[in-house]
Amino acid sequence: MSYKIVTDSATDLPKEIIEKYKLHVIPTPVTINGTDYFDGKTILPADFYRIQAEGADIKTYHINQFMFRENFEPYAKAGEEVVYLCFSTGIAGTFNAANLAREELLEEYPDFRITIIDSKCASMGFGLGVIKLLEMQEKGAPKDLIVEAARFFFDHMEHIVTVDTLEYLYRGGRLSRTSAVLGGVLDLKPIIEVNDDGALVAIEKVRGRMKSLKRCVEIVGERGVNLEKQTIGLVHGYHRIPGGLCHRSPYGSRHYRNRVPQRGRGAVCLLSPVESRIETAADCSAFAEQRPPFFLGKKRKS
Repeated sequence: MSYKIVTDSATDLPKEIIEKYKLHVIPTPVTINGTDYFDGKTILPADFYRIQAEGADIKTYHINQFMFRENFEPYAKAGEEVVYLCFSTGIAGTFNAANLAREELLEEYPDFRITIIDSKCASMGFGLGVIKLLEMQEKGAPKDLIVEAARFFFDHMEHIVTVDTLEYLYRGGRLSRTSAVLGGVLDLKPIIEVNDDGALVAIEKVRGRMKSLKRCVEIVGERGVNLEKQTIGLVHGYHRIPGGLCHRSPYGSRHYRNRVPQRGRGAVCLLSPVESRIETAADCSAFAEQRPPFFLGKKRKS
C-alpha cells in the first residue's frame, strides 16, 4: 500500500528538494508584533531576518493540535497511510500535539494509519534524515523499512553549533545574565550539540570566534563516519548591511571538505537558509551566525 511522508518546516530543506519529492511540509508558526505568520508560506527567511533586525517582537509556538488535524485529515478521508517525521521533542512540543491530533482523527476515522516519529533532530540535521528517507521511498522502500531506517538516520545524526553572541541565549533563559556578561568579556563561544533527548546542550567552551568555528570543523572529522560518502548539511542566516540584508554563508563548504581529514574531501555539502522557528527556538543569532554542520556519525543514543 502506498504511503505519504509528511514533515514540518523545521527541516530547513531547500525549496528544490521539497519540489523534487512533492513533499508535504507543515509550516511552523511564528508571531511577529502580534500577527501570526507561517514559515515558508506567509513569511520567507529573508523577510524574517529583516524584520528581526528591525527589532520586532518575535515569539514562536509549535504546530498545535488543530493545525495538525487540518494537515492530516485529507489523508484520513482518502484512506492514505502517513509517516509524519517530527521536529525534536527536546526543543518543542510538536510530537505531543501531533499525537493528540492523531487520537482525535482516529475517533472519526478508525482505519486511518499514521506513524509519528520523533526525530530528536533539528534544522538540517532533521532535513538530511528526511532526504535519506525520501530517496528510499522513491526507490520503492515499504513503509516498515522507512520507519526502521528513520530511527537509524536520526539516531546517528550529529548537530554541531556555535554562536557569535551569548545575548540571545540569555534572553531565552538558557544562560544567566552573569554568565552572559562574563562570557562576553572573555569572548567565550559555546560549542553546542543536540543530545540523546533531542535538546540543545553546551559540550565545550572555546575562546574566540574563529577558534570556535575551527573547532566545529574538527568535531566533524572526529565524529563523522565515512565522510567521503556523505552529504554534510550547512545552513545560513542573514545579517544586516547598509541598504539591506546579506546572507551569511556557512563557514564554508570548502572548510568541511578540505580541513576535515583526507577522508572528508569527497563529501557533498548541501546549503540552505534557516527557518524562523529554529532561529528563535535556539534563542540566538545562533543559527544566523553559527554556520553549523550536520552529518552522520556514530550512534548518539543508547
